[in-house]
Amino acid sequence: MTSGSRKVAVVGVALSDCGRVDDATAYTLHAQAARRALADAGLDRTRVDGFASAGLGTLAPVEVAEYLGLHPTWVDSTSVGGATWEVMAAHAADAIAAGHANAVLLAYGSTARADIKAGRRTGNLSFGARGPLQFEVPYGHTLIAKYAMAARRHMIEHGTTVEQLAQVAVQARANAALNPEAMFRAPVTVDDVLSGPMIADPFTKLHCCIRSDGGAAVLLAAEEYVRDCRTSPVWLLGTGEHVSHAAMSEWPDFTLSPAAVSGRLAFERAGVRPTEIDFAEVYDAFTYMTLVTLEDLGFCAKGEGGAFVEKGRLMVRGGDLPVNTDGGGLSAQHPGMRGLFLLVEAVRQLRGEAEDRQVRARDGSLPRLGVASGTGGWFCSSGTVVLGRE
Repeated sequence: MTSGSRKVAVVGVALSDCGRVDDATAYTLHAQAARRALADAGLDRTRVDGFASAGLGTLAPVEVAEYLGLHPTWVDSTSVGGATWEVMAAHAADAIAAGHANAVLLAYGSTARADIKAGRRTGNLSFGARGPLQFEVPYGHTLIAKYAMAARRHMIEHGTTVEQLAQVAVQARANAALNPEAMFRAPVTVDDVLSGPMIADPFTKLHCCIRSDGGAAVLLAAEEYVRDCRTSPVWLLGTGEHVSHAAMSEWPDFTLSPAAVSGRLAFERAGVRPTEIDFAEVYDAFTYMTLVTLEDLGFCAKGEGGAFVEKGRLMVRGGDLPVNTDGGGLSAQHPGMRGLFLLVEAVRQLRGEAEDRQVRARDGSLPRLGVASGTGGWFCSSGTVVLGRE
């Protein structure tokens, strides 16, 4: 990072039990992931002086830190939906670089699927009806309807087809087939996607993310901690964040996501270009999110996302730019705010720990640069992190 005097590395990553987890609480999944990330790094929890969490309890970082037995002197509870974890990683890196913390743990866990199955909650159709949302909810403008309307706008303006959107789901599933931790691994075809039940036009069921249980944790540390860790460091090279709108009526262009700003900032601060990136982990609650995020990160021009995602380009095996190498939220796991899972997978890829789904250059070498870009709300927020290995 260039914002302070110390370099910052990811030294530990882990997932909790994921998929169908009926016998654990969200706190348990936080603890599983946190313990595993600390073990991955080889650091004792007493070395952790910073903690970031969101989405659980009344005072998320306070309650979860207490449950984990942590006593941080730096905390963050930023909550901007799926982009939360990339934004938190940026804040943590700035704090470490400035000397305000030495080792910051990011942790998340959710029993979203199990809670619905057990009748403890219902599925979310919207984020509520207060504030700006009061002008949309009465008209049935649900969360998925917002994404569907944005996708339709892209189709009208740029000629993007529903078959091209379906390709995103097909290739995500192909990547998930290589991941033993993915919830859904059976191959699907474009016809399978198109023939599914309609959820919100143009999205059928397989255009939409799955609902799972699961947790993740990422440990960031100052460069002087690296020598005490058992893992090879993955360095945070540059970050960016941006929020764009709350009400859809205030979104000037449905085909332009906030990743256009967060991505530009992250690449500029890292001193790299999109063409140098070996793989991308992007938020994919819906197929359109993948397509438009790839455009806005600069991997292709605006309006060319449909053509870009065709012909297997996103696949680990044979793809020009492997995207969502674990299968993403469309096939691997999606327990709510999935942004932390993007960082875990990016680090595993850069460390060469992704096994059958490992991305490799043509000469067989490991990737050098990866990007994780989270999206929150209904394209309301974005956080982008560029990561690299030595």
